[in-house]
Amino acid sequence: MTAQLERRSVAPPTGVARLLATVRDDGRPVSLAEHLDAYGPLPRRPGLIEAVEASGLRGRGGAAFPVGRKLRAVAAQRGRPVVVVNAAEGEPASKKDKALLAHVPHLVLDGAAAAASALGAGSVIVALGARARVEDALARAIAERRDRIRWEIAHVPDRFVAGEETALLAGIAGRPAKPSTKPPYPFESGVRGAPTLVQNVETLAHVALVARFGAAWFRSAGTQSEPGTALVTLSGIVSRPGVHEIALGTRLSELLAGAGTTEAVGAVLVGGFFGGWTRDLDHPLDGGNGLGAGVVVAVPARACALRESARVAQYLAGQTAGQCGPCVNGVRALADGLEQIAFGGDDSRRDLERWAAEVRGRGACRHPDGAANFVASTLSVFETEVGEHLRHGRCGGTDLRILL
Repeated sequence: MTAQLERRSVAPPTGVARLLATVRDDGRPVSLAEHLDAYGPLPRRPGLIEAVEASGLRGRGGAAFPVGRKLRAVAAQRGRPVVVVNAAEGEPASKKDKALLAHVPHLVLDGAAAAASALGAGSVIVALGARARVEDALARAIAERRDRIRWEIAHVPDRFVAGEETALLAGIAGRPAKPSTKPPYPFESGVRGAPTLVQNVETLAHVALVARFGAAWFRSAGTQSEPGTALVTLSGIVSRPGVHEIALGTRLSELLAGAGTTEAVGAVLVGGFFGGWTRDLDHPLDGGNGLGAGVVVAVPARACALRESARVAQYLAGQTAGQCGPCVNGVRALADGLEQIAFGGDDSRRDLERWAAEVRGRGACRHPDGAANFVASTLSVFETEVGEHLRHGRCGGTDLRILL
């Protein structure tokens, strides 16, 4: 059967649904045979790094770093590399990576295998959050394969910061999953001191399709500056919540219209807890506009989004690694200051602006930056509500607990 599949030409997906094109209605993971029937075998030819560079693919884990550049950096190092699939997905509102592993695991494994082949890596480690609930599907998929790769499954804590690259590698090594200062970067020294490529689940699924169908096909969706598709975990006041695939550049209004809103939209959180708020439904969804980890939450007009935001800030304060002052003290101060405004208290806006400036760019990871940006977005977008809370102790919105 393998020889027949290798001779058969398989047409690439033609619609927006690329990663999700083969998801079964019954929810069962797509088998290797079904996967190969839909996409064909993974080509065994050189040039993957060049193809990924030409595709313009950026990481889908939040940072939107060019994937080709990351591959090139690992390839330039001495020593046999290791590929790590970052499946930690610590963002509470994100479900896309778990969905890929649960429904189309071979697409993810193909991307990891293609990257390993291009880099000359002999092993791939899939790092899961402790409560991911996809390990059985993943283990069965690995057992179906006959790659010349040593596959491993590792576990990291279900904490927000555990998905940061250096924290993930520390967790894989059995140490506390806390970020470390750089350099060395993972591409220089990661798993067991080897050059290590760390890419998130969705990113590698895209790599698998670029390896098969090429850069020009990949760029046929999206925009010139933001090519391709992306997965979005949509929640809030929509009729069809869940994981959706969109062409990058899609407007919020298009996404919400396709999913169906159940009541008037007051604001939308784009990018997750490290993202920002918007009331502009013409907002394009792409990396340059804060799509981040692919989270979109539609909050109703009748909700008090300020209190929703205060709870998110408190969550972020509780998710620090506890090792750097900007996180331990700065993020806590930001959370407490926003809570004062949202639940009655002094006007802490000037303090919040000062604290946000002080924590940005400091510490071992981007956690202080993400928290500061979220709080700044909250104060800006909900400026009117902030004034009402300071004058009256509340606004006209209801505390609905949409986010947490």
